[in-house]
Amino acid sequence: MGLGILLDQLGQLEIYKKMLKQARIYIKGDVIGVGFRSWTKRKAKELEIKGWVRNVFVKPHIFGLRGGVEALIQGEEENINKMVEVLKKGPMTAVVNNIDVMFEEIKDVFETFEVV
Repeated sequence: MGLGILLDQLGQLEIYKKMLKQARIYIKGDVIGVGFRSWTKRKAKELEIKGWVRNVFVKPHIFGLRGGVEALIQGEEENINKMVEVLKKGPMTAVVNNIDVMFEEIKDVFETFEVV
């Protein structure tokens, strides 16, 4: 049984959601084909962050023609802020030019962090 379902059955899901923060992050630069997503998954595990990360080629108005990386992350606010700082630097194989961070309302609670 998933954490979200269990908490919902216990009437605790809304309380848990209020403790969590969620951010959508767009990472721009030389971040595709350099191991950025798998590195992000490892860093998310270290910081107890849940969510996903993916390469994006279909949003040229955000990333330009070369694409970029998008992440949707959930966790405690302090850990979210730490993850943002980590993503600004990226792995040694990447060049991060800029990141955009937008905090959002949580709709679904993630239980893992995945590369999608």
